[in-house]
Amino acid sequence: MSSDFEGYEQDFAVLTAEITSKIARVPRLPPDEKKQMVGHVEKQLEEAKELLEQMDLEVREIPPQSRGMYSNRMRSYKQEMGKLETDFKRSRIAYSDEVRNELLGDDGNSSENQRAHLLDNTERLERSSRRLEAGYQIAVETEQIGQEMLENLSHDREKIQRARERLRETDANLGKSSRVLTGMLRRESTNGEGAEREGDTESEAGSRLGAVSTE
Repeated sequence: MSSDFEGYEQDFAVLTAEITSKIARVPRLPPDEKKQMVGHVEKQLEEAKELLEQMDLEVREIPPQSRGMYSNRMRSYKQEMGKLETDFKRSRIAYSDEVRNELLGDDGNSSENQRAHLLDNTERLERSSRRLEAGYQIAVETEQIGQEMLENLSHDREKIQRARERLRETDANLGKSSRVLTGMLRRESTNGEGAEREGDTESEAGSRLGAVSTE
């Protein structure tokens, strides 16, 4: 199940990287190419949303004890998707403004440069934000792994304690059995000695009777 999720995850990473690159290029393309690029980005955004839906379904199938790490990653991907859509809207606004300026006969070079500068700054901020989110994600995953290790150690300790209790019970049962066997052996020994004494007494009585009859 996790292998399917990781496959979707890789596809999502490749696709979002392509979308980010195309969004950054939109404001600097000629009008015809911009229109075509906008259409490509719209299709890829839909594909990215479908991948997120598939990943979400995979996470729901993962056992609850292992689901936390994947849920955190899903939240990060959804945030990234929201930022891509915001950047695309900004890029489309810049594209629409340029089309309007061309129709009105205004080249809008100064405005275009400002928008390009703003988009570059926005892209740098987004990269910094993604790096921070990646660091946070690593910290969350590390904490999750630590919690799972503590839970496993707790289970192992309980197993060891139960094994010790069973050993104590076994030792106690062996002690009882040993005492019972010792008692049985003592009784057997006592009964044997009594039988020997009775045999000796009978032999002596027989000897005496023999002597009397001889006389």
